[in-house]
Amino acid sequence: MMNVAHFIFGVFGNATALFLFLAPVVTFKRIIKNKSTEQFSGVPYVMTLLNNLLSAWYGLPFVSPNNVLVTTINGTGAVIESVYVIVFLILAPRKQKLKIGGLLLIILSIFATVALVSVLALHGNNRKIFCGVAASVFSIIMYGSPLSIMRLVIKTKSVEYMPFLLSLFCFLCGTSWFIFGLIGRDPFVAVPNGFGTALGAMQLILYFIYYDKNKIPEEKRKTTTEHAVELGLNGNGKAHNNIQEVKPNTQPSLNGHA
Repeated sequence: MMNVAHFIFGVFGNATALFLFLAPVVTFKRIIKNKSTEQFSGVPYVMTLLNNLLSAWYGLPFVSPNNVLVTTINGTGAVIESVYVIVFLILAPRKQKLKIGGLLLIILSIFATVALVSVLALHGNNRKIFCGVAASVFSIIMYGSPLSIMRLVIKTKSVEYMPFLLSLFCFLCGTSWFIFGLIGRDPFVAVPNGFGTALGAMQLILYFIYYDKNKIPEEKRKTTTEHAVELGLNGNGKAHNNIQEVKPNTQPSLNGHA
């Protein structure tokens, strides 16, 4: 019975995480159409790629048993995030290309180091702990990034830049993987996703507090600097939000340790 529940929550976590991974498609359709990355940042996608790679590695059977579903969704997320990063490398201005390219080399070096050390120097439980800690650290960092959006919501008393469905799926994704980790008695899955569940719940609470104040007069809207919201998920249910100020004509965009 526990194995069935473990599998069900893993599958549900995969489904909700996939939704979050695909959310930035709206942004990238615009980028490809305009053949320009405009004011969007590629950093969240590169960091999410690292998170996906570490989590996918952690879920492999020879690292941690019974976590294949963690590998499947994070492996899928790594492929999707790689596509986003490649688009940035192709269409970004030269300065941004150098920045994203350099960051990409760094994160690939980090992943390669973790993978090689775990295979060549560690065995059994020590390997699981080493890879689990690495994956958890970056998952918590990714889950903590929505704090910037929550701060903006409180400051503006508006949920305009915090879409309800994304907040809902962040919560559902984190909750699914949190329960998955609890059932599997895996703290490296449960702890970071428990943190993500709490932040997701806080986003939903803020939404219901401020949603009726979301209508901003058109005159005021025109004089307010717009923001772009990029949401990136990393598997294990690991998701992250990144918010940055952009030029007035830049529309909000959707950007993963879900």
